[in-house]
Amino acid sequence: MTGADAANGSEPLLRIRDLSVGYRVAGGVAGGSVHAVRSVSLTVGQGETVALVGESGCGKSTTAHAVAGLQASNAVIGGGEILFGGTDLLRLGERRMRAVRGRDIGLVPQDPTVSLNPVKPIGSQVAEVLIVHGLANRRDAAVEAVEALRRAGLPDPEARARQYPHELSGGMRQRVLIAIAVAARPRLMIADEPTSALDVTVQRHILDHIEHLSRETGMGVLLVTHDLGIAADRADRVVVMREGRVVEEGVPERILTDPREPYTRALLAAAPSLATARPTLLAVRAARGGSGRARTTGVTGDPFAERVPAGSPVPASPVPASGEDDVLMSAHGLVKEYPLPLGGGRTRVVDDVGLAIRRGRTYGLVGESGSGKSTTARLLLRLADPDEGRIVFDGEDITRLRGGRLRALRRRVQVVYQNPYASLNPRLSVERIIEDPLVSFGLGTRRQRRRRAAELLDVVALPAAVLRRRPAELSGGQRQRVAIARALAVNPELVVCDEPVSALDVSIQAQILDLLVGLQTDLGVSYLFISHDLAVVRQVAHQVGVMRGGRLIEQGDADDVFTRPRQDYTRELLDAIPGHRR
Repeated sequence: MTGADAANGSEPLLRIRDLSVGYRVAGGVAGGSVHAVRSVSLTVGQGETVALVGESGCGKSTTAHAVAGLQASNAVIGGGEILFGGTDLLRLGERRMRAVRGRDIGLVPQDPTVSLNPVKPIGSQVAEVLIVHGLANRRDAAVEAVEALRRAGLPDPEARARQYPHELSGGMRQRVLIAIAVAARPRLMIADEPTSALDVTVQRHILDHIEHLSRETGMGVLLVTHDLGIAADRADRVVVMREGRVVEEGVPERILTDPREPYTRALLAAAPSLATARPTLLAVRAARGGSGRARTTGVTGDPFAERVPAGSPVPASPVPASGEDDVLMSAHGLVKEYPLPLGGGRTRVVDDVGLAIRRGRTYGLVGESGSGKSTTARLLLRLADPDEGRIVFDGEDITRLRGGRLRALRRRVQVVYQNPYASLNPRLSVERIIEDPLVSFGLGTRRQRRRRAAELLDVVALPAAVLRRRPAELSGGQRQRVAIARALAVNPELVVCDEPVSALDVSIQAQILDLLVGLQTDLGVSYLFISHDLAVVRQVAHQVGVMRGGRLIEQGDADDVFTRPRQDYTRELLDAIPGHRR
């Protein structure tokens, strides 16, 4: 019950009491059922925002979906009540629940890519809510849909209403989901990780708008998130879940300053967004006695170190080194343009970019979606050719390498991609996935490759039993560890990490970042770390470059960029990091 509810003695808008939910699974425990939510109780008052916080699998989304009546087909409600306006939603049939859902309870799902119909215009999808609930005829619904898009903060809503989802950015698509959720002016909005895939500035604008709608209409908000920074900034109350149970609840100020549960303290410690000073993950080097500068040949027992030395072979070209002995890779005046559709000319996505990545160090490249950072990485990886400029690796010009010389470069530069679910072959075992680069380069015997895979699994702190599993049998954090092991298999000198933790919970995020720093200390590997999240980059980077509109507008020592930014845009990115309000 909110403070206002308590003062006037009224019931909250939503009251969940002793809710239990399980899932029927073949071979499951407890008679074929796995318990996901265990006796959960919480309330949301009118005009109140309650953040439901916890890691993946803690039951927060199951709880939210039960409120909306959208639980999976194999879900079983084991008991409890969900009282909305005094009515127990669990006792409503599906027909009556459909009348509530959309009209009185709006849902903003996590992924707009799969939540929007790709073959229907945006306006039609918003209007459908009004038509289904009998709130408007087709003509009036089209007008109301444009107004809903305007209330959701979409620019030029008349034009957007005629467009299809693929024609909009991720932030715009997320605003469309908000427009659908609020079109009928519901009393409660359930926002299930509504910004987890968005840039920090877009994230801030989306959350600002949800907050504005709540204040303007008195709408209650149940905000599901794994990010305590977002919860701290946006919620009136925070409810922390773990393993299906509520373990702590309170106002953000109390949760942040005096958490009572060890689990809550662990979440706070893992959340980079809540850092007020630069965290010291980099101090791992000092603790482990390494500088990260001296390159080793790989993990103990590397069967490939003598056969193919770590420094081999991109054949030398008559190009002088950069003049700094510790520079591993550098870019000079890179330009990349792409043609616009329908003969509309060309657009420059990388514009005169120059940077240097030092041996055993991490260069953090940050910026919003569309800033050019991933295209820059593709140029450095030689997955695309620059229109202008040059790329130097270990003192040699690699800008126009082809054939065997380019293949030799691939041995020395590897990649860890953003999505651990999409970057691993689902048909292969983990052992085969890690061995794949070794097979590709013809390294080692079958026995040596299997031993190498087992050693690398130990390096990334996974048990040997994982070798026989397939990606579908692993968690997101485990999959990303496998992806890192695969990247290390051929003993590279540079690893490009392209948003490697953006799809992970904060606690798993912290583990992966700590792993990357430890590997850098032990192996001397360099990283190009690409992210839109400055709070994450702050954890690991020695140098930082900020991109906007294809240009590198600011770069320098990480401490200088974070504490004394020279550009307004950099300051805007820093201000958008969740957790600043509190």
